[in-house]
This record gives sequence, C-alpha cells and structure tokens, in this order.
Amino acid sequence: MDLKKYKSGIGFILLVLGIFLLWYLGRFLHLDIQAIRKPLESFPLFVSSFVFVILYVVVTFFVFFSKDIFYLAGALIFGPYLSAVLIFISEALNACILFYCSRYLGRAYVRDSLSGKYQRLDEQLGGISLFWLFIFRAAPLIPYRFLDMAAGLTRMRFSKYFAAVLLGSFLKIFWIQFILYGVGESVISNPNALFDYFLNNQPVFLFSLLYLVLVGMVIYKIRKKFKT
Repeated sequence: MDLKKYKSGIGFILLVLGIFLLWYLGRFLHLDIQAIRKPLESFPLFVSSFVFVILYVVVTFFVFFSKDIFYLAGALIFGPYLSAVLIFISEALNACILFYCSRYLGRAYVRDSLSGKYQRLDEQLGGISLFWLFIFRAAPLIPYRFLDMAAGLTRMRFSKYFAAVLLGSFLKIFWIQFILYGVGESVISNPNALFDYFLNNQPVFLFSLLYLVLVGMVIYKIRKKFKT
C-alpha cells in the first residue's frame, strides 16, 4: 500500500468528517444578538472591536450558519463603516485558516485521485484569473466558507486567492452592513422592514438593484464560460 496515498486519504476523510461534525454540532448552538451585543457595548471601542473579530473568526469556524448574527450584531454595535472593516478583517483571517485546512487535509487526496478530464478541470480551476476570483468574492453568489475551502483543494496559489479576498470582499460586506444598519433589528421580526427601508431610501435601492443586475450578468457569463 502506498503510505503517502494512505495518509492523504486519511486527511481527506478527517476534513469531510470535520465539516459534517461542525455542521451537526452547530445546530445545537443558538446564538442571540443581545448575547453578543450587550457585553461588547460595555467595553471600550478598541477592546470591543478586537473581541468582535476574535468571536467572529472562532464562532463562524465552528458554527456554519452564524455569520448572519454577527453581521447584524456588528451593524448595530459599530455602525455600517466600522462593522464592515471588522468583518472584512475577520473574513480575511477566515480565508487563511480555511484555505490551509483544506490545502493540508484535502489537496493531496484530490491531486492523487484525479485523472483524465478531472485532472484538466483541476488545472482550469487552479488557473482561474484574478479577475474571476475578484468577481466570486464581490458578488453574493457562493458563501465565502465554500470558496475558501474549494480554493484550497485546487492547485491555486494562496497569494492569488488572498489578493482576490482583499480586493473583492469589502464591496459585498459594506453593502450588507449599510442595509442592515438602516433596517436595524426589525429585519428579524418584521418581514416588511427591508421592503419599507428600500421604499424610503431610493439611492440605496437603486444601487442594490444595479448591483444585483451586475450579479445576474456575471452568473450568465459564468454559465456560458463553463459550458464552453
């Protein structure tokens, strides 16, 4: 038995089991916005900002679908501008952690197992241009967590992917934070709150509409590109 291939298979199994385990355990952890908001608001701004970044990175790593809570809590605590910066920093840290977890635990198995057209696909994915990586990060198409891990499984260089993270993430994050700050906590309890906010803030609505139209054009281009 090839010991190297055996070790790579074990690493890939651990990666898959880890993902499912974190997803399963995350279902039992119920986060509350006030539980995050009240302690952080009692700290000085610098301390609360630092703690928020640490909490975001740690909790969202172990609980797959907790980012929405942190997005809203961040907007309410820090406002749209600072919260966007803090989440941007947190996502950059997440990208590093998840990329290298995926690279060290899963890349060898994927590389050794692929053959023929799948090997060619690996080469194409690893060779995606910085422009397309920027688009994937800037447009709300694929969750960042899956992008980070998928990039780590390919032959893509981390420096190129991280450049796309730094260039493309902030627009999407700021757009979300600006809207969440405007709508406030009522976005949870009132289904019409987001609709009312857009009615009363036409510039934000027009920007969001333009943004989503551009996203639709990107989706069309991506489908056409990968069909080709």
